[in-house]
Amino acid sequence: MKMKKIIKTIALVLFILIILAVCAVFGLNAYVKSIGGKRVVTPEEAAAIEDADCILVLGCSVKIDHTLSNMLEDRLRRGVELYGSGAAPKLLMSGDHGTDDYDEVNAMKNYATENGVPSSDVFMDHAGFSTYESVYRAKEIFGAEKVIIVTQEYHLYRALFIAEKLGLEAYGVASDYRTYSGQEGRELREILARCKDFASTVFKPEPTYLGDKIPIDGDGNITNDR
Repeated sequence: MKMKKIIKTIALVLFILIILAVCAVFGLNAYVKSIGGKRVVTPEEAAAIEDADCILVLGCSVKIDHTLSNMLEDRLRRGVELYGSGAAPKLLMSGDHGTDDYDEVNAMKNYATENGVPSSDVFMDHAGFSTYESVYRAKEIFGAEKVIIVTQEYHLYRALFIAEKLGLEAYGVASDYRTYSGQEGRELREILARCKDFASTVFKPEPTYLGDKIPIDGDGNITNDR
């Protein structure tokens, strides 16, 4: 009888801990969305923002043949449209170029230049390995003080939350031109990612790489590596 009572107590404690963990996850998710959602704007509103330093386009996967995924193509389409509307004078392509064989940022810059953006107005952040690192480096490496962030809506809340907590004035424009396969799974993973980046903004770890300053108001060709 005593052993049964101990087992029931342990089970109850574990159940309570699980409930508390679930509440914490969904509570932090709601908090991040509420903070980030305050700075989501329409393309027309973004074009009216004054003195934005750049349009920060967040990278995502490129295919094995170096062509753009649908999600990345849509982010770039929105970024180029905002540039064309005068929302900001520079584009900052931030993504993963951690190896010679995998390169998001040159694919991103190629899209912009092929669609009429001068190469000098397109910067590449080769070490934007995560949303947190992309936002951190936009502020600390490229010296941006006010940015317009472009990504899909589900991702935009977290990016804007990070910017808010890192002291970077940011507004966000969604780039959902279509529906994307596997989106349900991304939405679920994003809940955990919001919790992770909530912690990141509390402890503020440095990104994988920092390096020399690259003023965003200069010539984007300084970031070329080929």
